[in-house]
Amino acid sequence: MAITSKPVTAEEALLCNMELPLRGVFYPLGFAVEIITNEQAVLDVANDSWGSLRPRQINSMVQLRVSVSAGGGSECPPTPVTRANRYLFSIVADADNQAILDLKAGFASIWLNQATVCHSLYLRYYFLEGAAYTLLSTSAATALHAACVSRHGRGILLCGDSGAGKSSLSYACARAGWTYTSDDASYLLHNTDHPRVVGNSHQIRFRPTAKTLFPELEGRALTPRAEGKPSIEVPTSEFPGLITASEVRIDFIVYLNRGPSEVGELIRLPDGVAIERIREDFYPIDEIRAVHDKAVQMLSGVLAYELRYRDFDQAIGQLDRLARNL
Repeated sequence: MAITSKPVTAEEALLCNMELPLRGVFYPLGFAVEIITNEQAVLDVANDSWGSLRPRQINSMVQLRVSVSAGGGSECPPTPVTRANRYLFSIVADADNQAILDLKAGFASIWLNQATVCHSLYLRYYFLEGAAYTLLSTSAATALHAACVSRHGRGILLCGDSGAGKSSLSYACARAGWTYTSDDASYLLHNTDHPRVVGNSHQIRFRPTAKTLFPELEGRALTPRAEGKPSIEVPTSEFPGLITASEVRIDFIVYLNRGPSEVGELIRLPDGVAIERIREDFYPIDEIRAVHDKAVQMLSGVLAYELRYRDFDQAIGQLDRLARNL
């Protein structure tokens, strides 16, 4: 007698009605993110990232629905591929681990298998943080590829291409007594009277080469990052005496130009140049880009400079003179 398997229903194949009985609300960057899931480990990972953060405003919320299925091998899934079309944004690692984000609705549906959830750093970086910050940066704030530090009550955005030294210089400033806000991602708040940014001031991410600059990083484990670039992630609480602020007003924009023969100098950039450079990184969809263009106009009155430097002492000295308005 032949045994036939029960056909898979459309509901089972689509995983569209999976029960998600668990709920938690977290506050990355101070904004509310609701996570609904069927797996406690997902909430535990979110709590590791954001459990200590408190709301700065509660008038809006984005939502992540995380459905976890059984199965999967022991290997960590591959680096996800991201794609976008209008308001839809996808994060796809493989057939069992992917997410679809609706940027207009402030909603993400994430499907993972149980094995992936066991790789907590991967889950946190690519899916929870990846989805939450993408949704928030198209609604509550505009993401800027910049570090942020402040001194004498003046906030400075440190801008530049990948590898320009934003993270290492922001940490070097913090070691020298500056206030640290973010390493390479700052978020320009919408609907404010003055340009203000928020950042993840509770963590610093370094490239592996930073171990040669900062001996205290020796022995730290690496975490996979976007495009396969590893990083060293350290909570700022592990650096005694470090001063942090999650939000700061921006008074200057500084583009970094590090080179072995530079002597340490600040060169004023023509009006509008910094904003045009910032706009190059905006989400390339007209409706969302228009929101970001409006937000970044708050920076139009902020003085912008190019900082040419060889080492941290030169850079910090020039930035200190700028902050003191000398």
